[in-house]
Amino acid sequence: MKKYQLGEFEEIVLLTVGVLYGGAYGVAIKERIEQKLERKVSVGALQSALRRMESKGYLGSELGETTKERGGKRKRYFKITSLGKKALDYNIQTRMELWNQIPDVAWEFKLC
Repeated sequence: MKKYQLGEFEEIVLLTVGVLYGGAYGVAIKERIEQKLERKVSVGALQSALRRMESKGYLGSELGETTKERGGKRKRYFKITSLGKKALDYNIQTRMELWNQIPDVAWEFKLC
């Protein structure tokens, strides 16, 4: 079993939460991912990933203040936990180790 299990989408969400530090709530996370990756993100998939990572201990959350614009509804803000940082560190380290093991000859492409 993997030490820290993160799928591609979960990794993107975690990184985006870090980028939006202090302002990482559902809509902002969704918009940033869509803007950066130029791909659509469903609200359901994002909320599922956020809940899953929070239950794994990779994210923590807290409710913000009520606002008139949201009809008194509070936003849930997310932050990366120390375990989430370890998961990201593990993922990048594993990827870099694999990257560095690719022999130079693998990059010698020939036209077909």
